[in-house]
Amino acid sequence: MRTNKIHNKKDLEAFRKDLRKKLTPSEAYLWKFLKAKQLDGKKFAKQHSIGNYIVDFYLASDKLIIELDGEVHNNPQSEEYDAKRTAYFNSLDFKVIRFENKRVFDDLDGVLNEIKVAFI
Repeated sequence: MRTNKIHNKKDLEAFRKDLRKKLTPSEAYLWKFLKAKQLDGKKFAKQHSIGNYIVDFYLASDKLIIELDGEVHNNPQSEEYDAKRTAYFNSLDFKVIRFENKRVFDDLDGVLNEIKVAFI
């Protein structure tokens, strides 16, 4: 499967744009530190789609996906859905790292360091 055919599908474009306008507080806060190549000169995208999924942040150069999870993810159905998404991304050689929303505010330096460690 050619991965360029799965990125930013046209049928998800309106949804991606809507999500970009309505970032969660933790997404907006982390984005302040990822945008404009501020983190080690790496170019991140927000609300990028891969296949039929939209990820919070994506770093193409390192095939890295960053997901922020809030309370809505703390139930069996969401955990199963998240595991399915992660397995799909892993099958395409993407690396997925997840952070709880609260941690972005409470330990930003730790989050940014973990992201750097995940770089190729």
